[in-house]
Parts: sequence; structure tokens; C-alpha cells
Amino acid sequence: MDSEIKRTLRDGGAVRLLSLEVNGQRQQRAVMPDITLLDFLREELGLTGSKRGCDLGECGCCAVLVDGRPMLACLLPAADLEHSAITTIEGIAEGTTLHPLQQAMIDEGAVQCGYCTPAMVINGVHLFAGELRPDAEAIRTCISATSCRCTGYNRIVQAFERTAERLAEDRP
Repeated sequence: MDSEIKRTLRDGGAVRLLSLEVNGQRQQRAVMPDITLLDFLREELGLTGSKRGCDLGECGCCAVLVDGRPMLACLLPAADLEHSAITTIEGIAEGTTLHPLQQAMIDEGAVQCGYCTPAMVINGVHLFAGELRPDAEAIRTCISATSCRCTGYNRIVQAFERTAERLAEDRP
């Protein structure tokens, strides 16, 4: 029996073996049954890109992709996701090649404190997966899913528009 499981049982806690696919790799850990996806990612896997903000699902800073759709990790029981594919900000780039939106966020100076940036990118990746040329309203709706306290959102919008232009150029 794993020493972590033994220690938890000795301390009076119940544990379960949780197996999740995160960023294309199967991850297995002994955890408390009520652990949220956010806590599993941050505490068990050391994937700290998804941020803890409000823990109420209002700020959007904990967004991850679950089966390709943006979801708020602070609200999701990790145990409910065993058959889902989870993608965090750490899984967006392909090797050392950033996603075009990640690069545009850098190029446009849209990253300030960086707290909201991972969730903005997660939501943007989902947006661009469905629409190569989203209009201004679609971009603003996408961005509105995450609270940013550092900017007036102008540079973030510019980064999304630049990404749309780059993706359109790359497509025949």
C-alpha cells in the first residue's frame, strides 16, 4: 500500500485512487474524495497555471479545458472527470512552440500581472477552435469570462484580433 494512502488512513481520512488524463498524460494519485479539479491540478500535480481566485466560479481565473470546453476547475469535483480529457495552460503550447494566442498576448503587451492570462488563453483557444475569424463581439464575450484587474482589456482584445489575423493567414 502506498505510504501516502497509509498516512491518510492513519490520520482518519478516507482516500480514493483518482486517475485523470491531464495534458495528454494519465495521472494517478491517492486523494480525498471531495478534492476539486483545481486542487488536484495545483496541489497534486504541481500545475499552477490555473489560478485560485474567488473559489465561487465568478472570476474565471481557474479555467481549464475539459473535453475541449472551458470549465471552471474550482467548481468541478475531480472524481467526476475520470473519463474526460483535461487541458491546462501548461498543455496548450506544442513543445516549445507557443499557441498563436499565447504569442500574441506577449507581442501585444497583454500580459501584465499574468494572473488572468492563463484563463484568457484557455478561453481563447476554445474560441479559435470554433471560429478562425471571430468578430469583436465574440472576442469581447470570450474575454468577459475572466476578470482582469490590471487592464482596460484593450491590449487583450488586440492580442485576440492579431491571433485571428495570423490564423487566417495560415489557412488556405
